[in-house]
Amino acid sequence: MLRGLCIALLMAGPLAAQEFFTLKGHGGPIMDIAVAPNGQIATASFDNSVGLWDGERPRWFEGHRAAVTALSYDAAPALLSGGDDFRVLMWHPGNDGPVEVTKHLGKVSAIAVSPDGRLVASAGWDGFVNVSGMPQSDTPQDDAQPTVLKGHRSNVTAVAYGPENALYSASSDGTLRIWEGTAPVLRSRTLVKHGFGINRMIVTADWIAYGAVDGGTRIVDAKTGDQIADFTLDRRPILSMAFHAPSRQLAVGDGQGYIMVIDTDTLKISRDFRATRQGPIWALAFSPDGENIHAGGIEDTVYSWPVDTMDEHGPMQGTTRSFLEKPESLPNGERQFKRKCSICHTLTAGSARKAGPSLHQVFGRKAGTVPDYTYSDTLNGSDIVWSAETINALFDIGPDHYIPGTKMPMQRIVKPSDRDDLIDFLRSATAQEEN
Repeated sequence: MLRGLCIALLMAGPLAAQEFFTLKGHGGPIMDIAVAPNGQIATASFDNSVGLWDGERPRWFEGHRAAVTALSYDAAPALLSGGDDFRVLMWHPGNDGPVEVTKHLGKVSAIAVSPDGRLVASAGWDGFVNVSGMPQSDTPQDDAQPTVLKGHRSNVTAVAYGPENALYSASSDGTLRIWEGTAPVLRSRTLVKHGFGINRMIVTADWIAYGAVDGGTRIVDAKTGDQIADFTLDRRPILSMAFHAPSRQLAVGDGQGYIMVIDTDTLKISRDFRATRQGPIWALAFSPDGENIHAGGIEDTVYSWPVDTMDEHGPMQGTTRSFLEKPESLPNGERQFKRKCSICHTLTAGSARKAGPSLHQVFGRKAGTVPDYTYSDTLNGSDIVWSAETINALFDIGPDHYIPGTKMPMQRIVKPSDRDDLIDFLRSATAQEEN
């Protein structure tokens, strides 16, 4: 099955540009998008999956144990993915399944491939940049250790290569750096001190564009860091960037749901489009011809707009996500479920490509036994049986303490009354589903 999925990297055809279209199938928000030179679209989602799109039909790559947050087609036909499980995986037609390229000590936020195709750089929330050799297409990655670049004082949020394999990184410490020297001895030189965390970065031979937590959107000289242009608007934070070199278009997505398109030749904003009715733009990518911009956010759907006619099609049309409903409109137990659980779990039979298993008939069920969900090794064969007592304990001390090694995100429900209300809601909702 995995070989068939990997062969899809070569066989699947591109989607048409110059038309508005959507891609539906994921079970969680869209975290990143990558496009191969032939137009093949890959998507990363909170549902732990990578989607490969052949027209409107998705093929699923299942290898990560948590949300997939970063993609790169820089080594196409190989596809690189990184996730909240701290790992970078490579999917290649020559392999039966994914090859682990490297593993961080924190979430992976970005991946880049060197221009000569020999190196993979990854950015992690552990504060490090890992530089690994590109695995061979027909053999698993060996035990070679990555070069770990240390220097940032906080999460590394972006990484990119420039000409001649020059490596750049950016961080929530507010700095943008270039790494100089000869591997494995590389030292960073700070090009930009922004003051607020930098989230995204695009590197070209002449300039670097970056976007920051405070909404800062700037273009600076690639060698000196001197500012060339400032496109900062009153919207924050900047969460996504994409660049189409032939047309010189730079796209910027922010936390308030706008996509700004900049003509980097004239240094002017050519489009400023409200792409969502609510929520952020986490993912952006241009079609190979630059005529469409693909975007993802809080919805489970990818939207693709023709750049020249974005306004004619309007913003994303999805309904309000359950975890964004007004809290005062819901009973407390339902509110706890929708805000803490609904993004990962359904109450109906079938896990529906969610990040977590279905909660249908959860009371009295042994943990790790929903047949259509892939569990962590910790829960396979677990002795836990879900009940009011075990669910209460789960949220009292947190999943990471109650079930060490679980894929479930770290969170607690501190107030006993909130836990009681959640349990009452789950008992009622699952009982209704049984009838």
